[in-house]
Amino acid sequence: MITPKQKAVELVDSFKVILINEDTDCGHEILCTIIAIKSALLTVDEIMKVEQAVKMAFWKEVKKQIQLL
Repeated sequence: MITPKQKAVELVDSFKVILINEDTDCGHEILCTIIAIKSALLTVDEIMKVEQAVKMAFWKEVKKQIQLL
């Protein structure tokens, strides 16, 4: 199982590779790293929003099923 730290590094590294390979003006590794970190954070925020919505939908359905009993 992957640890949170490993997943964090994996996400940031994935974005860094994209930035470096796209011939961007990011040129400096520090700038690429900063952009990659911000992109990874945005990605995780979006995943968390979706996960919350999915869990909320589940519990709404549980409530509905209880009311039908």
